[in-house]
Amino acid sequence: MKYYLIAGEPSGDLHGANLIDGLRKADPQAQFRFWGGDRMAAAGGAENLVRHYRETSFFGIVQVIANLGTIRRQMRACREDLAAYAPDVLILVDYPGFNMKIARWAHERGIRTFYYIAPKVWAWREHRVKAIRRYVDRLFIIFPFEREYFPRKGIEPVFEGNPLVDALAQRLPELPSPTEFRARHGLDERPIVALLAGSRRSEIASNLPLMVRLSARFPDRQFVVTGVSWLDRAEYDRYLAGSGVRYVCDQTYETLRAAEAAVVTSGTATLETALLGVPEVVVYRTLWLQVKLRPYVLKVPYVSLVNLNLGRESVREIIQSSLEIGEAEQELRSILAGGAKRERMLRDFDELRTIIGGPGASERFARRMTDLLRHA
Repeated sequence: MKYYLIAGEPSGDLHGANLIDGLRKADPQAQFRFWGGDRMAAAGGAENLVRHYRETSFFGIVQVIANLGTIRRQMRACREDLAAYAPDVLILVDYPGFNMKIARWAHERGIRTFYYIAPKVWAWREHRVKAIRRYVDRLFIIFPFEREYFPRKGIEPVFEGNPLVDALAQRLPELPSPTEFRARHGLDERPIVALLAGSRRSEIASNLPLMVRLSARFPDRQFVVTGVSWLDRAEYDRYLAGSGVRYVCDQTYETLRAAEAAVVTSGTATLETALLGVPEVVVYRTLWLQVKLRPYVLKVPYVSLVNLNLGRESVREIIQSSLEIGEAEQELRSILAGGAKRERMLRDFDELRTIIGGPGASERFARRMTDLLRHA
């Protein structure tokens, strides 16, 4: 069968690549064409990569408005290429701003459409549920709590675990030991606290200054911020100057494996940190008005995927507009070695791993997809 996949971000590239590997096993005659990145190109053939996510990722309203013409041209090119390829199925991987529009276009032309990794409609833009119900043939979800949410909205989703577990299982054997990590980056023997400040310029600007101030309260620890290669190092250095906080690039799992604890923004990073067994505190700075409106706008009680999947607050979520660090300091001390909350949090993470499910999710999703296609 012919598969056309669209992913527009690094995480979608990772999960899309693992899904392609699973589809090859479930369907040895599989043919692929896709929008994605280097990982999908390695899994599905570089000659089948239509466009790299580096060309298609626009974060924030300012970037989107500034690149409206480019986005429209990319949308038109995608539709033309998709129509020419005439796949047996279109598989949309997260990336809802682009993919929901493609879903409608594909539905109107009778192209069978699967959505893999659902848009986070349970948090915001819940109106997209209607579009999913109307334009998507099957929805494949990766969070256990979504199994209750989507049926209430009239959608019967498919859940086979979380592909993040596969990604972690692949990487863990390759990660350096904490001793090797320290030597590689010239770190001393003090315990490490990982700083995961986000992957977008706006997130770095909001969160890293607070994290740097927090680090000054812990001279007996060394703080390491995990940068991403698609942002210039200068975006970090402007906040790190004179602080003693160290910078590493594209070394998130390596840093977490060596860390005693972590300070994390919201998002997938909260789940990755927990699955790696690193106690964490979630700190997220946003506008004062957004903090005040949060109880009325946010559709779920938590921002952390750890808490959402456990159904209770395990990791502390500090959502604020100021640079005040008192609460963050208190929470971080409580999860360091010997802290009052550390052991309970680690037990919660054991429970979380059971809820999320074990490795093999990507292959299980692939088998379900091919079964649905063969018995359509």
